[in-house]
Amino acid sequence: MSSYEWRAGGTVGRSVELRYRTMFAPISGDHYNETDLRRRPDKEGVDVPKLVIVESPAKAKTIAKVLGRGYRVKASMGHVRDLPRSQFGVDVEHRFQPKYITIRGKGPILAELRQAAHEAEKVYLATDPDREGEAISWHLAQVLNLPMDESNRIEFHEITPRAIKSALQSPRPLDFHLIDAQQARRVLDRLVGYKLSPLLWAKVRPGLSAGRVQSVAVRLVVDREQEIEAFKPEEYWSLTAALATAARGPQFEATLLEVDGKKVTIHQEEEAKALVNRLQGAAFTVTKVVRRERRRYPAPPFTTSTLQQEASRRLGFTARRTMSVAQQLYEGLELGSGGPVGLITYMRTDSTRIAPEAQAEAAEFISTTLGREYRPATPPHYRNRPGIQGAHEAIRPTLLHRRPEDVKEFLKRDQYRLYRLIWERFVASQMSPAVYDQVIVDIAADGCIFRATGMTQKFPGFTAIYEETREEADHTSTDTTNTTKQASTGDGNSPDSEAGSQADALALPAELAEVSETDSSSFKEKKTLPLLEEGQPLVLVRLKPEQHFTQPPPRYSEASLIKALEEKGIGRPSTYAPIIETIKSRGYVELIDKRFHPTELGRVVVNLLAQYFPDIVDVGFTAHMEEQLDEVEQGTQQWQDVVERFYEPFAQRLQQAQQLVAAVELTPEETDVICENCGRHMVIKHGRFGKFLACPGYPECRNTKPLLKEIGVACPRCGRPLVERRSRQGRLFYGCSGYPKCDFTSWERPVGRCPRCGQLLVVRRSSATASCSDPECGFRQPWPGSNGQTTTPVSETVPATATPSLSQPGSTSAPAAVGDHHPAQE
Repeated sequence: MSSYEWRAGGTVGRSVELRYRTMFAPISGDHYNETDLRRRPDKEGVDVPKLVIVESPAKAKTIAKVLGRGYRVKASMGHVRDLPRSQFGVDVEHRFQPKYITIRGKGPILAELRQAAHEAEKVYLATDPDREGEAISWHLAQVLNLPMDESNRIEFHEITPRAIKSALQSPRPLDFHLIDAQQARRVLDRLVGYKLSPLLWAKVRPGLSAGRVQSVAVRLVVDREQEIEAFKPEEYWSLTAALATAARGPQFEATLLEVDGKKVTIHQEEEAKALVNRLQGAAFTVTKVVRRERRRYPAPPFTTSTLQQEASRRLGFTARRTMSVAQQLYEGLELGSGGPVGLITYMRTDSTRIAPEAQAEAAEFISTTLGREYRPATPPHYRNRPGIQGAHEAIRPTLLHRRPEDVKEFLKRDQYRLYRLIWERFVASQMSPAVYDQVIVDIAADGCIFRATGMTQKFPGFTAIYEETREEADHTSTDTTNTTKQASTGDGNSPDSEAGSQADALALPAELAEVSETDSSSFKEKKTLPLLEEGQPLVLVRLKPEQHFTQPPPRYSEASLIKALEEKGIGRPSTYAPIIETIKSRGYVELIDKRFHPTELGRVVVNLLAQYFPDIVDVGFTAHMEEQLDEVEQGTQQWQDVVERFYEPFAQRLQQAQQLVAAVELTPEETDVICENCGRHMVIKHGRFGKFLACPGYPECRNTKPLLKEIGVACPRCGRPLVERRSRQGRLFYGCSGYPKCDFTSWERPVGRCPRCGQLLVVRRSSATASCSDPECGFRQPWPGSNGQTTTPVSETVPATATPSLSQPGSTSAPAAVGDHHPAQE
């Protein structure tokens, strides 16, 4: 019997097979001769290869190098089937049966895969090890007519010879619980998006979208802005004493902690002055000295969320950029003549688990490279949050001995920087804690207690390799009575602690615990104190009262918004980057100084959804939905039941909202640009190609203009200001504001004039150097102002020979290279 002929797998196997073939059968265009495809060539002496199907060509190339002869590796180029874009695609009346169609353009790919499957001895489905990857394998199994109970699914979390060969030795059938969970998510998102978005089009503005997860993310930003607007700062004062052991001895500072046995809170300047007067001439004496050793533990290895957060803080990467580069590192890159190599493990994970063999490799590496004292006695383990799959791993290098410096010459700049970050974080997570000597001194003066804290590093531990960064003002508390700095532990996740928790590694002894946050704010503040003993008198040098005001919670950055989504149980590792991109592209939020501000549109949409669809923007409800999807994955719930419980009340509210919601008129943003036709101030409008200027006198006056942002450099041809523009594809370029009279354009950002020849100085993508646009001049100079902020993202790079076209209001002119060169249109 051929390996592609149907083999009954018992009652359960056949029932599962029939259920999925019947419910989600391919539509017209996916039918083919099943008998032919199930029969492979049977020629004597012919070496029939096995077929491995993955998603991407890069991944296929790396795996093909590992497997060698006897295997063919093909790429499906991502999903091959999906719900139709032009139709609802879900049969609500029949248990939410989805209607899948072949994605446009995938016909030739499927034909090639069918032919390869027909010629193969066996087919292995090696898509990514998550819900989405399992769903892609299921779609492939259907269009290739593979038996649903056959063990042809393999998964691995790193693209290495060891992992791939191990997976091939233990294939398994498709996991329909994973498939169901992905289908439930896809159907839920379609129900919300295709039912709710038209309401927003009709009542607010065409082109808007609502999503089960994205709308909650916008609400977080809107709620934070409302907190900031409602915040009323409160005044408070601190009192610091500069002290010395002798009249000319070394000075140190102590902060007022208690007055007459009560913790001090100074609200007004008069209270501070009264305390200063009281303490003038008072005797300062050391009453308690506590010396102890403190340990600071490393942070866990990266998960998707923490990688995106740290890459944002340390490298300035967006979540989308981080995941794009991480995908490249995972799928494999060319390292010299050896062919492509996967550098990191799978980058979509919320687990902090590390495989025992990887921990053993790390222990050996640390002992050999740094010394035995840098290796803990037992390998550290970090507990996952509830609901995390223990089989998954954290993000780590596939081979620890492949140091970043060893592969730097083969990697692009972004690839090297992210690989180094992942490599250092993983090594540090397996190292011994840093050790500090801490001294806490209480000083009495006229019924007042001051406290001084000193700390010196005794052993660097993991900090010799890596220290986690912390975002400025990274707090969420709005407690206006808090007059002290929150103690920060930096990386403070100790082994066996929940990933992401901030264990207080600076906790004081029990007798001093009630005031532990007053004096010590960070491990990085390595203040030293002179040798002090109980009963020792001190000299007061001066008293320094300082005024402070409580601060509102900070606006979200990309990093802190991702952290909030993860902590609240909203979304999953694969969704964080798309969520961020969606709410930005829809105009619900805008980034100002790397912080999210809600737009008027974002506020309007959130308020409308909160009034008529409270569940859609409710954080708790959305997190509960994620928990139900997890239960579907675990097999404890049916996915149709989960969708039905959501849809019935949603459909009722939708019907009510269509009747009750009045059209919302957004306030147009007025500019100082005067309409030359009628003299009115033009306003900013939103069109298909983005923002543009329009006359508010429409329809009497139909004048429109592009919305231009000047860059502070004059056009070398006509002297008018150069401005930022966008192509039809949304790519950034620079052109003359006098277009179409002057058609000068440039892909590189002009920053001034060359001091040598007078031509334009331009800064190219991701460059810290400004260079002359005339190649014969060759002048170059450092340009720290670029920092990657004024150029097109790596994934959106435009070749120097490509030029977009312009024809729409609010669109932009076609760029040419600096000078007189006019490349072909894009």
